[in-house]
This record gives sequence, C-alpha cells and structure tokens, in this order.
Amino acid sequence: MLAEGLAALAAAGGAAVVQAAGTSAWDGLQQSVAQWFARGDGERRSVELERLDRSAAALESAQDDEQADVRSGQRGAWQARFEQALENLSDSEREEAAEILRALLRTHAPADGAAPSGGPTISGNVDIRADHGSAAAVQMGDVTVGTPPQPGPQLG
Repeated sequence: MLAEGLAALAAAGGAAVVQAAGTSAWDGLQQSVAQWFARGDGERRSVELERLDRSAAALESAQDDEQADVRSGQRGAWQARFEQALENLSDSEREEAAEILRALLRTHAPADGAAPSGGPTISGNVDIRADHGSAAAVQMGDVTVGTPPQPGPQLG
C-alpha cells in the first residue's frame, strides 16, 4: 500500500489525464505520461500512447448523460495505474518516479483556461473553504484534502 502522499499523487495523475483530454494540454501531457510509464522502453511507450488515446476517445465520445460516469471511471483507472506503477518500484526508484511525476503534473496540467466538459480547470495553488457545515476544504499544491472544522455557536 502506498503512503498517503503517493496515493494523492496517483490521484492527481488520474485527474490530470481526464482533465487534459480534449484540451490544448493533451499532447504534452500524453507524451510525458507515456514516457513516465515506459521508463525508457520505446515499445512500452507506444502501448501507453495507445492506452491514453483510447481514454481520450472514450471521454470525447461519452454522451452527456454518461459523461460523469465515464470521467469518474477513467480518473479511477488512471489513478490505479499510477498507484500500481509506483508500488512496483523499489523505494529509491519510487521517490525518483514520484518526483518526475510531480514535475510532469506541474508542467502539463491544463493551465490555458481551457475547461474540460464537466468542470473548470484550475492551475496554481487553490484553497477552498465552506462555512456553516457545507462542503469540504481542498488545498492544491502538494494535493491535500480535508474537512473544514465545524463552526462554533458564535459562527453559526
């Protein structure tokens, strides 16, 4: 089982694949993700590019009523692939691969304002909080997710 930070990194990788598909960020992210998985193996890189193409095609061809399910499924599938790849590495290889993946995500996350269908694309550090017991707080940077403290009687 991966440490929490690496699991969050894998989740960010899955989300980035889904968010980038169909945007101007796709080509760069697709190439970099394929290279990350291939780790220098040219044949595996081709296989990964085909897999990424299939994911992008599934996302683009999904009907409006199935869009959320397809996006969620693709995000989960890619998260699982990133997790598995990280788990299969030795400790030193895992740290190096994680650092490369972090840099890849910083470089290729959609940041040109192109919003994929299903939600906005946000780049940079984000801190979202909700008052009065609604929603959750999300902090992007090193990717952490948490529940905000409940307001006390003086705030509610």
